[in-house]
Amino acid sequence: MKISVCMATYNGERFIHQQLSSIVCQLAEDDEVVIVDDASSDATIEIIESFCDARIRIVRHERNCGVLQTFNRALEEATGEIIFMADQDDVWHPDKVSQIKTLFLESPDFSLALSDCSIIDAEGTITAETRFKSEKFTPGALRNIVRNRYLGCSMAFRRSILSYCLPFPPDIPMHDMWIGIMNQLFGRTGFIDEPLMSYRRHDNNISPQKHATVERMIRWRWSLVKNLVYRCARELFRLR
Repeated sequence: MKISVCMATYNGERFIHQQLSSIVCQLAEDDEVVIVDDASSDATIEIIESFCDARIRIVRHERNCGVLQTFNRALEEATGEIIFMADQDDVWHPDKVSQIKTLFLESPDFSLALSDCSIIDAEGTITAETRFKSEKFTPGALRNIVRNRYLGCSMAFRRSILSYCLPFPPDIPMHDMWIGIMNQLFGRTGFIDEPLMSYRRHDNNISPQKHATVERMIRWRWSLVKNLVYRCARELFRLR
């Protein structure tokens, strides 16, 4: 069961070494880390290359394309049967890969796995309860359209669901929300009620820490529903 870890990087020199160190030690020789760098201007690439690890593959954007296109490219480049998504600034717990692999092996009907995570600050200090202790994970497409619970960096999924998810529509709110809901429609989600990574929240996070305006949230939901309807119709037509 080959694993691909897909990561999008952009000016991540502050935390990338710690994050990659927590990942590569859990991987087998034939696994891979696919990193798409979105035109970083700092030492991110140099730090990644310093690992001198043949399992790490770097794809560079010549210009900044944004998180959606960057993760889309990483997923297109992945060759593993099980695909993990990773942010550049978190820290994986030592048993993350083994626990998720076990879930997939023991539950062939699960196409996506989601775990809880600890919340840490820039210095690595735990700052809050685990992500899903206060906001319980609830499956279901409609529930997650209204209030998304899918967090990309705590997700892994079978390669089979990529045929439904890619390419990402350019106007969806975020890639993790899209993958999670598409999996609700065409697959099944397993939840591990245990923190398997430390989710770092700091001033330079790509994902915002504050809620969007009501107007933007309505616009995002409309775009999400529109694209879900179109993608589902495409799949139904393809299966006929």
